[in-house]
Amino acid sequence: MTGRAGKIILAAMLALGLAGEVSATDAGNWDAVVADAKGQTVYFNAWGGSEPINAYIRWAGGEMKSRYGVNVVHVKLDDTAKAVATVVAEKAAGKNDDGAVDLIWINGENFAAMKREGLLFGPGWATKLPNWRYVDHETKPTVLKDFTIPTEVLESPWGGAKLVFFHDSARTRKADLPDSAASLLKWAEANPGRFSYPQPPDFTGTSFLKQVLIELIGDRTRLLGPVDEATFAADVAPLFAYLDKLTPLLWRQGKAYPQNYPDMKQKLADGELDIIFAFNPAEASSAIANGELPDTVRSFVFSGGTLGNTHFLAIPYNATAKAGALVLADFLLSPEAQLRKQDPKIWGDPTVLSLAKLSAEDRSAFERLDLGIATLKPNELGPALEEPHPDWMTRIEAEWIRRYGAAN
Repeated sequence: MTGRAGKIILAAMLALGLAGEVSATDAGNWDAVVADAKGQTVYFNAWGGSEPINAYIRWAGGEMKSRYGVNVVHVKLDDTAKAVATVVAEKAAGKNDDGAVDLIWINGENFAAMKREGLLFGPGWATKLPNWRYVDHETKPTVLKDFTIPTEVLESPWGGAKLVFFHDSARTRKADLPDSAASLLKWAEANPGRFSYPQPPDFTGTSFLKQVLIELIGDRTRLLGPVDEATFAADVAPLFAYLDKLTPLLWRQGKAYPQNYPDMKQKLADGELDIIFAFNPAEASSAIANGELPDTVRSFVFSGGTLGNTHFLAIPYNATAKAGALVLADFLLSPEAQLRKQDPKIWGDPTVLSLAKLSAEDRSAFERLDLGIATLKPNELGPALEEPHPDWMTRIEAEWIRRYGAAN
């Protein structure tokens, strides 16, 4: 665009707010994306509470540097909301370019908030990634819907998740394990001080609250939409009646809580807790492989189902290194990176890819992967319970803190 005519067109585009779209990196032109990415530094905002996950991200960063000339800086978060808050603050300050966050590990209410406030890079880019062709969006509908909110391909799936419980078979007999939230309460009555959960708003702790809420609410379809203020108190009454009974039976009588999942895992290893849980079916095997848990730890689920979802990668609308972020998101979706991530010795995070879509060589590599002695087979994981609308997560967290909040 040159000369007077070009200036007139550019002025019109700016007036209409279209200039950013024209200059934005287009994932549909992948060769140009890769060329633009070379030399960029991607600030990848991701939870930093697990050394195996941190090591995996370091590995990915090394591969990105050697293959694409892209630098990856892992900005370690203890709460994804902090990355979202950074983008919100930048937008409020009019910083619509050169933002501090390039890629976010995200799902649930944080995605819903960014989508609602127009803070995501778009229009949809995820299905334009070269490695999208391997994604299982036919049998894993959660790769297209995040906590009931359609992704509209504004985020790329990174891994699967399902709530799984763990116990040490050397201390707790399989026959004595609970099979529902109600039987967990009875188990806690018989074993006071041997169970707990991270204090919400920790993600894992809040997931436990959602599991109980789903099991006890009278009409589960109420959870698929936003909270109805007129019925909220009645809807959550069974959850908090349950917690009123459970709290004095928790580790330290609920006067303190584990900080997060790694803390809960350490307490199982130290013999302070007998039952813990995580959002990764291979977590116990991974922890055994890494020497964090004894090899007598085993997994179990409730036969009526446990919470399941997909976690994603999103790019803020004002990211500085959009091209680098796209290339990193695509690499993390590759069969090579997904295979490494699913290896319990590395991380153990379930893939979002369809094995049927892979090459014979890649499919064989996944099939040969030893998921570990403590990992349940896919047909043993039971039904996946759908995540509630994000409204429920924030509302029950706030209500929990009001009722039980403890100073850890």
